Amino acid sequence: MEIGDQVCALLSGGGYAEYVAVDQGQCLLIPKGLTYEEAAALPETLFTVYHNVFQRGELKYGNSFLVHGGSGGIGSMAIQLAKLAGAKVYTTVGSGDKATYCKELGASVIINYKEQDFMEIIGDNKIDVILDSIGGDYFAKNLEVLKPDGHLIYINAMKGAKVELNLFKLMQKRIYLSGSLLRSRSILFKKNVRDDINKQILPLIKPGVFKANIYKTFQLEEASAAHALLDSGDFTGKLVFVL
Repeated sequence: MEIGDQVCALLSGGGYAEYVAVDQGQCLLIPKGLTYEEAAALPETLFTVYHNVFQRGELKYGNSFLVHGGSGGIGSMAIQLAKLAGAKVYTTVGSGDKATYCKELGASVIINYKEQDFMEIIGDNKIDVILDSIGGDYFAKNLEVLKPDGHLIYINAMKGAKVELNLFKLMQKRIYLSGSLLRSRSILFKKNVRDDINKQILPLIKPGVFKANIYKTFQLEEASAAHALLDSGDFTGKLVFVL
């Protein structure tokens, strides 16, 4: 990476700004064919998904992968990267339009959680890796659908952080239970993740293969409208501020 390169960056906060200073270890070269707006939607979800699904979850070719909330920014990224890695992708969504969207991204099994129970649809012992940001009553169901030696990774707990764990189930299935927060990690950690992304993922991110999935862009003075849309959940992909 050299002076003058066009880059996007993973920030530790303060992204609602015209200018920002960031360590070079958190910067990614903007892949060819992506606009600045598309590049802005890349780092947060890319770092999060790569570290949790591939480094912590050890997703491999031929595995089965479940991501809850597949139509959001994290879900959109997770579906595409898992599909590119050769996994069979399962996801949960809240509407028919979101189901269509996830199918276009590469998901094979899409479950509308408002109409169906994902545990009943998937069945026991079917999934190798789960990425969950829901928590709550999804926790016990995740344990059921995981295969023995499966990985369950948490990055949020929107339906509740306090859950009941059956330790015997955990032991019987030899489940790897993990969770992480990206913002608080060191610059060195983020640089190491960045270096792996450069080698493993960026060559795959190109037009016709990868979609940036920007639902809508906003001017900074429209921040309240952007947050209202974010809170509603009535969108797919990413929301981006532009100048």
